[in-house]
Amino acid sequence: MHHVKLSNQTQLSEFLLLGFSEDPALQPLIFELFLSMYLVTVTGNLLIVLAILSDPHLHTPMYFFLANLSLVDICFTSTNIPKMLVNIQMQSRAISYAGCITQMFFSIIFAGLDDFLLAVMAYDRFVAICHPLHYTVIMNPQLCVQLVVMCWTINVLDGILHSLLVLRLSFCTHVEIPHFFCELNQVVHRACSDTLLNDLMMNFAAVLLLIGPLSGILYSYSKIVSSIRAISSAQGKYKAFSTCASHLSAISLFYGTSIGVYLSASAAPSSASTATASVMYTVVTPMLNPFIYSLRNTDMKRALKRLLFHKRQFNPQCWG
Repeated sequence: MHHVKLSNQTQLSEFLLLGFSEDPALQPLIFELFLSMYLVTVTGNLLIVLAILSDPHLHTPMYFFLANLSLVDICFTSTNIPKMLVNIQMQSRAISYAGCITQMFFSIIFAGLDDFLLAVMAYDRFVAICHPLHYTVIMNPQLCVQLVVMCWTINVLDGILHSLLVLRLSFCTHVEIPHFFCELNQVVHRACSDTLLNDLMMNFAAVLLLIGPLSGILYSYSKIVSSIRAISSAQGKYKAFSTCASHLSAISLFYGTSIGVYLSASAAPSSASTATASVMYTVVTPMLNPFIYSLRNTDMKRALKRLLFHKRQFNPQCWG
């Protein structure tokens, strides 16, 4: 986006993503590490989606939300990692102005969706454990779709809001972002113009879109815990808890890493530690989610086995 000079400022045509290290010797290692993590993330989440689609036993609200979470995780890592890998290969750090805004827009949406879907899944577990007899009536297909649409709508509007606010900022000619993708906070704080409105809206959105889902999750689990404690048999308690175990692991991973990033960003806003901490929630969490959900879950394991191994057996009886 080249514009004519306006006074002493030019409209920026590109940003520079500094990534993790300036050291050329480390670049091949970083490339291999991120490529393998990206491939594991996409493959793992894609397998989860396909297993859920192909197995009628998994056509339940819990797995419907899980399939959505897996799709979002694929999109989230695909927004940030491929560009970084291309840059390492091309030995370049540049990302165009339009590319940066686009990357930032989708990152905001998918990070928020992760958060919201985890809250919706907590509500699903709450209904399943605290109101088991009314579960199928409450969590009907219509409500499930409405919940997912609501998650998307809120986060797309949030992404549009922040992107429009960034578009009104002016940037000086040489902008370096100490990160491996165009993260909203980093982009805003590289602007030459006043960012007060951006900061206000970022803080407002963070409170609303992080605290909202988190309080929903905490409320759901406080009710779940008291319901489980009321179950008399140890086996019943274990069974009820085991349906929540993988979801609890995913929540701890997501919030633990997000809070870690936030704290490291507050401590040292421009340091490379923020970029390293961000890897946790942008790459590691989406990569681990499929393992969390499939390793502890017998239904999921069975569906994955069926998906991976039954395809190869050309037994005519399989096609009945």
